Amino acid sequence: MMSTPINVGIMGCGEVASYGHAPSIVATEGLKLQAVYDPNPERLRLFQERFGVEQTFTDAEAFMRSGIQAVSVTSPAPFHKENILLAAANRLPVLCEKPLAMDVQEAGEMIEAMKRAGVSLHTAFCYRHSPVALKIRELVRAGAIGNVGALRLIYNWGLHGRFQTLSDGSRALNQRREGRMAEGGPMVDCGTHQIDLATFWLDSGVASYSGFGAWIDKYEAPEHIWLHMDHDCGAHTLVEISFAYHHTTKNPKSEFIYELIGSDGVIRYHREAKTFTMENGNGRQEIEFSSEKSFSGMYEAWSHHLHNPSDPSTLLADGEQGRRVIDIARTVTDNIMGKHQA
Repeated sequence: MMSTPINVGIMGCGEVASYGHAPSIVATEGLKLQAVYDPNPERLRLFQERFGVEQTFTDAEAFMRSGIQAVSVTSPAPFHKENILLAAANRLPVLCEKPLAMDVQEAGEMIEAMKRAGVSLHTAFCYRHSPVALKIRELVRAGAIGNVGALRLIYNWGLHGRFQTLSDGSRALNQRREGRMAEGGPMVDCGTHQIDLATFWLDSGVASYSGFGAWIDKYEAPEHIWLHMDHDCGAHTLVEISFAYHHTTKNPKSEFIYELIGSDGVIRYHREAKTFTMENGNGRQEIEFSSEKSFSGMYEAWSHHLHNPSDPSTLLADGEQGRRVIDIARTVTDNIMGKHQA
């Protein structure tokens, strides 16, 4: 049994906080959702009604002084730096949504501020905490498919479509998609999970990388990207990710696949087909299928860390891992854009 629950405050009442973070905090042993900050009073009201939060704030300084003991940053990426620097000033540990920062320089400032404050900073890579990701890690570490030489990580979708239907029945550009494209596009947003997973599974850093992009609409960043990473261990990862796949079709589709190819077999997860298999010299093994992400698993790990900060066994991604991921995602996107504009 854990000791008294730790009071957690959430910064940002957007969609990901509503469907992922808040429900998991409420359900996690050792944590209590104590306070929420958001500059929009109406969002705060709805959030409070849904989750029964005791305290809500439109003033970030007052939020930090409300008695919270840890902060979950779920605001849009451009606000992560100011949120985390404020948490550091108040000596509060942070779990921050991906991407950790807008660029590597911001990430470095945030990491240093938290180090000086003597509190922990973790990046919210919820995919690595899913039963799927943990099983793949277990199989790779056990050598179940031999030496892994190639990974194909694919996430093609339209980010809920190019258009949204308004209350009066008219159509407008999907603002969620617009915002994420303005922040850097698919690799900077969702692609950070795939970059993290490759290094998490292989337990190997990235020695070099390059990328290619395609423009379907007229955004500054490409909507479809292919990233190639060579790992220190000799393996190669391909990450393919899109925000334009079926983004204007009447019946939208998505494609989410993990494939790890080793000297003795293949591991394959296909979300849409609801299959998770391993094939090696012993034949085909069906593995229990589940979702590719787990906010609950991530918050269980964070709760354990907050109650046992000296335990080195955590599977949480720290700030430095978040910095390395955004460095790759942002650099490859910027390089693709630079070639396109030349």
